[in-house]
Amino acid sequence: MPSSFGSIAQSLRVFGLVVATGVVLASCGPANNKPAVQASPYERAKDAFKSGDLDKALDLTEKLATATPPEDSTERVWVLRAVIFTGELKGAKELAEAYGRGAEKTKDAQTQSAYRRLQNDIQVTAATAALGLAGTARQIAPGGVIPKELTLEASFPSPEGPTEVKELALVEKGDWIEADHQNSASVDALRKGVDDALADVVDGDRAKARQTLAGGSTKLEGAVFAIFLAKELSEGAIVFDRHHGLNPQRLEVLCDEGEECLKAALTLLKDTPNKDEEKEVKKLQDKFKTIRKDA
Repeated sequence: MPSSFGSIAQSLRVFGLVVATGVVLASCGPANNKPAVQASPYERAKDAFKSGDLDKALDLTEKLATATPPEDSTERVWVLRAVIFTGELKGAKELAEAYGRGAEKTKDAQTQSAYRRLQNDIQVTAATAALGLAGTARQIAPGGVIPKELTLEASFPSPEGPTEVKELALVEKGDWIEADHQNSASVDALRKGVDDALADVVDGDRAKARQTLAGGSTKLEGAVFAIFLAKELSEGAIVFDRHHGLNPQRLEVLCDEGEECLKAALTLLKDTPNKDEEKEVKKLQDKFKTIRKDA
């Protein structure tokens, strides 16, 4: 009874506030009855990213990403979406690999079967993220050309991911984890993936990423970002190799887009040479050759 009474009392208080508010609005007249200005989809997408709602951020930026002609925010939208797809790819790959190792390690047939199903389902998620990244890379560096400077306009997510997904340590040993722990692992892996993607973008660790994005945005060198995209596309291509559900056509798409990004990086590096970055480009070029060869 006390809890019911409290609920009723609270409802009455809310009702009283609504009535009072209505009286005040009525007394103010039409001049103060203007509708509130809604934030733009891009602003709402940035808020969603900060709160960890990646699906919402992608949905809100989808039209902006394909706007013709491009809007003022379109290029920044591409950069944000590239980070999101990279984070999703990283998280899904970590999960799929853990469940795969767990399926190999366990001696329980039911656990093995369940982990194999989870692995296959998560590989679909990884594939979707990889293709999303490829499409976004094509928008950012069409024909192997990328701007000298780009902007990542985002705040470091407030629900920070762990540095290690604890449940996956049990999975990899072949131990069974219940559905609620599977869900928790999925959430943590995704958040970890996004945090790691941000660290890679700023060429540092989480602490540097958090500090760099404290003001809500940071400038990115075009060559460095192109190399980042190529590196992540090489990881995405592996999702489609003969060890992970062979799809030669999609593997080629990922490799093609990655090599276009490297081409864009090399074009910029002609004007501003950097031996370390040139060495990274060569390393990734060799990696794409190996991926194609092993497909």
